[in-house]
Amino acid sequence: MDHLAQNLVHFGRVLRAAGLPVGTDRLMLAARALAAGGLASRADFRATLAACLVDRPEHRPLFDQAFHVFWRDPDLLGRIMALLLPQAQGRAATAPPPENRRLADALFPAAAPERPRAERVDIEARLDAADRELLQHRDFDTMTAAEWNAARQALAALQPRLARRLTRRHEPAPRGRIDWRATLRAEARHDLALPRRERGRERPVPLVLLADISGSMGRYSRVLLHLAQGLMNPAAGAGERPVVEAFVFGTRLTRITRQLKGRDPDAALAAVCAAVPDWAGGTRISQSLHAFNRDWARRVLGGGAATVLLVTDGLERDAEDGARLALEAERLRLCCRELVWLNPLLRFGGFEPRAAGVRALLPQVSRHLPVHNLDSVSHLVDALAGAGR
Repeated sequence: MDHLAQNLVHFGRVLRAAGLPVGTDRLMLAARALAAGGLASRADFRATLAACLVDRPEHRPLFDQAFHVFWRDPDLLGRIMALLLPQAQGRAATAPPPENRRLADALFPAAAPERPRAERVDIEARLDAADRELLQHRDFDTMTAAEWNAARQALAALQPRLARRLTRRHEPAPRGRIDWRATLRAEARHDLALPRRERGRERPVPLVLLADISGSMGRYSRVLLHLAQGLMNPAAGAGERPVVEAFVFGTRLTRITRQLKGRDPDAALAAVCAAVPDWAGGTRISQSLHAFNRDWARRVLGGGAATVLLVTDGLERDAEDGARLALEAERLRLCCRELVWLNPLLRFGGFEPRAAGVRALLPQVSRHLPVHNLDSVSHLVDALAGAGR
């Protein structure tokens, strides 16, 4: 059992490196379940590990690939364990790469040649046209570490422009209606003055981000946080800074606007991770929307002038909360200019609104858009630039 526990710990490290939220508590549960009777056959062993380590259907294909490669034969297991140990030095193992690129990186971290420290670069920006096109359509959740770094660089290069709205204030203009007050003041200073004119002042539409940070949504929500951080820190000469508010929710709602205002994107995201206690945990969408409607809606929605981006897969933890979720989503829709639902599940061609949370949200949103690769993010930026009531 000691060797089994060690192998189980290594298997958990591989799953975590591949992106699955596998904590120490789940590994301890799996060890107890295997000791209680999960070693009768390979099928029982696999079913026991899946029941203890996987809690979402979308994680099952990745688990199946990792199980097939990791537990296939003792020799391969030994090579993988040697690669996982930092002090081990040997020839890199060669094995058929899994379909998931992050799983391949997790299983064989030493397969890529090590660059000298003086020549190592964090982000390789010199991509040809074919590489850039592939990166545009690569799913965020299956990107390798190098592809994710390149995607972050592409996100930083985006300069989103939000739609503009008329305010109640006016500003001087060469054409427009006559500004009688300015005209009278000019005539008081001069005997004869041309009429002064004014026009309505425009402001960028305020943007409010509500991002789900549960286990299946971490990478997609992180992309939108990068986008919000870029909006809060526009480049010099990019125009007026828009009003952006950011919130994340898992089992509770947390405001992260202050953390995202840092100029360094990596430091800002690190501050967010430190400030959020329930990152990659469960999901309570209805309770989080209720907390936002009760505590923050009147403060940050600007009297119905803001656009709300709701980033979630709609998979509510409590199925009986469907009616409450529909009520809170309706309250949110009535308080904002536009409610845009960004759903990574739309990347699947056969997506159907079968889950109770999805059916509760769909009637209340203005638009239902995918957000799973750089191409979908570009379409989102275009949609925000031309958003209307």
